[in-house]
Amino acid sequence: MSATITQYRKYHSKVGRSRATSESTLVRYSLIGITLAFLGLFLLLPLLAVFTEALRKGFETYFSALIEPDALSAIQLTLTATAISLPLNLVFGVAAAWAIAKFEFKGKSFLITLIDLPFAVSPVIAGLIYVLIFGAQGWVGGWMSDHDFKVIFAIPGIVLATIFVTFPFVARELIPLMQAQGKEEEEAAMVLGANGWQMFWHVTLPNIKWGLLYGVILCNARAMGEFGAVSVVSGHIRGLTNTLPLHVEILYNEYNYAAAFAVASILALLALLTLALKTYVEWQSAKNAAGIEKEIMEREIKE
Repeated sequence: MSATITQYRKYHSKVGRSRATSESTLVRYSLIGITLAFLGLFLLLPLLAVFTEALRKGFETYFSALIEPDALSAIQLTLTATAISLPLNLVFGVAAAWAIAKFEFKGKSFLITLIDLPFAVSPVIAGLIYVLIFGAQGWVGGWMSDHDFKVIFAIPGIVLATIFVTFPFVARELIPLMQAQGKEEEEAAMVLGANGWQMFWHVTLPNIKWGLLYGVILCNARAMGEFGAVSVVSGHIRGLTNTLPLHVEILYNEYNYAAAFAVASILALLALLTLALKTYVEWQSAKNAAGIEKEIMEREIKE
């Protein structure tokens, strides 16, 4: 019976694939051509322009723009904000996904809405909210100023803004994955005597590791490239509160195009690296899913 069901699934899978690719050659090549044209116009051409402009005046000018003190400070600040926000978003994302996928509680829909909030709110508005709260004339700005603690126009404000715009990424990758996997394996581990940490480390984490890594990659890319919220809270103080995107803007506004594109090329390289990692994770995830499906089919055939 199981073998018959398996053969039925394979047959309908083949039929579905043949129907999905039954369009005429003209339609298929037209769709491929439109896709390639969009990729070339909106992705490859801008990347090519960035690297061409960055190297227009030679490698000496290019590298001198990257080792300039303000550029090094911007790189350091970008990495610092990312290094702080990424682990916090990782912990929040796993905890929120676990709570939403594994438990039923009042306010669950409201929690999901809050997680999606940064997708709906403009980053500039998010930055203004932090100015309203922590600015010199803000709700707690006066008290913080009296105690010599600065958030706005300082590193803490940049970190807060970065966390706000990036915290949905890990949670949003894990929630549907953990919901699809269900609670059976965790419940079986509990029956066998596993505690919460053992259950997470040996059961939950292996099942979500590729989705978790995918969310971390997206979170990292957004943290390094964030402009709007960070621009509002940073104050654009050269050498102190400028991240890489803000430094590019300042150089461009000063008509220092070679240096601006040189620094922008660092962000472009980070984007390409992120794309490569994302592709690798997707490939590994698909490979893992195919392996699980093959194992289930073999088990069904044996039964």
